Amino acid sequence: MKKRNLFVALFCALLVSPFSQAQSLEKFDVTDAWKAKIEQLAPAKTTFPTKKKHKVLLFSLFTGFNHWVVPHTAAMVEILGQKSGAFEVVPSNDIMMFEKNNLKQFDAVVLNNNCSINPRRDLFYDKLIENKALSEAEATAKAKELEENLLNFVKKGGGLMALHGGIVMQNKSAEFSEMMGGSFDYHPAQQPLTVRLADPDSPMLEAFNGEGFTHVDEAYMFNVAYSKQNFHPLLYINTSEIKGLKGENPEPKKYISWIKRYGKGRVFYASPSHNAQSYDDPRLLKFFLDGMQYVVGDVKVDDSPIGTSGQ
Repeated sequence: MKKRNLFVALFCALLVSPFSQAQSLEKFDVTDAWKAKIEQLAPAKTTFPTKKKHKVLLFSLFTGFNHWVVPHTAAMVEILGQKSGAFEVVPSNDIMMFEKNNLKQFDAVVLNNNCSINPRRDLFYDKLIENKALSEAEATAKAKELEENLLNFVKKGGGLMALHGGIVMQNKSAEFSEMMGGSFDYHPAQQPLTVRLADPDSPMLEAFNGEGFTHVDEAYMFNVAYSKQNFHPLLYINTSEIKGLKGENPEPKKYISWIKRYGKGRVFYASPSHNAQSYDDPRLLKFFLDGMQYVVGDVKVDDSPIGTSGQ
């Protein structure tokens, strides 16, 4: 009987192991208390000098998967802008903000988990066809126009920051993928991820003091333009440490954050984070604020692409 009880106890311990628990962090609503905590943790000022207050469009619309962290991410970006005094953050879920004349008023766009619907994976189309006021052909044409407006905005010098599922917005567009540096492929189940610094000497990684960090997240895998590695990597995970990858993965490293140039503009992508608990780390908050400064041109850093040679 004692042996049987011991077996049961060990079996139950496995069921509630740290790994199994970590895959489902508790969701919670945005509250004034939570925002006050993030405000206290956020940097009091920018890392790099800024000559003006930049105007940023914070776009949080999604038509596909609903990341519970969307409102938290929006609040976090607004807090970073307000506390630092460097950014006027304008939140919107209106796709018409991507009309040329509307984009002109902004220095940068922040894409907050803008997941689109399968199989088309075109958020603009999803929204345009929603009330069936437009035909499929009309919606397709208008969606292409709005996407091109964003592409041209960045090409001509605008900034673009995409957080986590923001990369999924136009996920089957080769042009959007080229601008972003890749497209979303899939992710295994949430798990503790050990995140490492790809370029520890980069001013963009000053927040981490030369050391990586561990948090619970989705290990995003990327495809399409990602294979070109036409970006300068900032953060990566070792694929040998990831549970649940599909098939064989020949890449020892999977980059999950990078910076890159697109025309005259700058792009910052960061996969962390799927969970609002990660925002309790002041290093990540500083990292995101530095990313905002990069895309608006406040900081000149090495953003040369690594190409297919790896780093």
